[in-house]
Amino acid sequence: MYTIDLSGKCALVTGVANKRSLAWGIARELADAGASLILTYQGERVRDYVEELAAEVPGTRLYECDVSRDDSLDAAFENIRKDTPRLDYFVHAIAFAQREDLGGKFFDTSREGFHVALDISSFSLLALTRRVVPMMPDGGSIVSLSYIAAQRAVPSYNVMGTAKAALEQMTRQLAMELGPQNVRVNCISAGPVSTLSARGVSGFTGMLGAHRERAPLQRNITHKEVGTTGLFLLSDLASGITGEVIFVDAGYHVLL
Repeated sequence: MYTIDLSGKCALVTGVANKRSLAWGIARELADAGASLILTYQGERVRDYVEELAAEVPGTRLYECDVSRDDSLDAAFENIRKDTPRLDYFVHAIAFAQREDLGGKFFDTSREGFHVALDISSFSLLALTRRVVPMMPDGGSIVSLSYIAAQRAVPSYNVMGTAKAALEQMTRQLAMELGPQNVRVNCISAGPVSTLSARGVSGFTGMLGAHRERAPLQRNITHKEVGTTGLFLLSDLASGITGEVIFVDAGYHVLL
């Protein structure tokens, strides 16, 4: 039996909004394995929720970071570097699209809506990785979150599917570029789970039901299953894996 001991390791986890966040599911698994946590939050709207969760893991540090603004990114990492000598793990779980672009016709997506979705949901991985990697002098591991709409047409997911497709390509490109620095980059394609962002997708309840009925395991996945997969990919148990998109969806992706 393998035991994952991350004592002395430090993980930066972005995208935690509340206890249902997949990012928090991964963060809890990392903390339970002994890693110290750094969480970022975007604005005062979610600060109280994130502070409440951080209090569950003594020593967790919080920093405000708006990934749509370079000045906010720079300020956040200036503070992180002051308090933290190095990072071992980075979890990217940031995604956003305007509500009007998550429904209706995909071809009605506005130029601004397309830009917002790709900037926050995809480009932010590059912007953050550029600042994270110098803090990984001995190597490290990066994990982001995707969805099957990156590879299939899914009703109502619209521009977010485009953003996730970009994220998966970026996973492969970054894995190639960062491999010589012993930095691994992988992506989890999770089945539908009830989260704050998921509830913004039109018809999400029906999506849950469709996955449950058609998936080989005949059920939906859990937050913990995504969390433990994140723990595996970030840890040395996955030391030979990089550039991969790992499906955690009860087998739904194997169906036509």
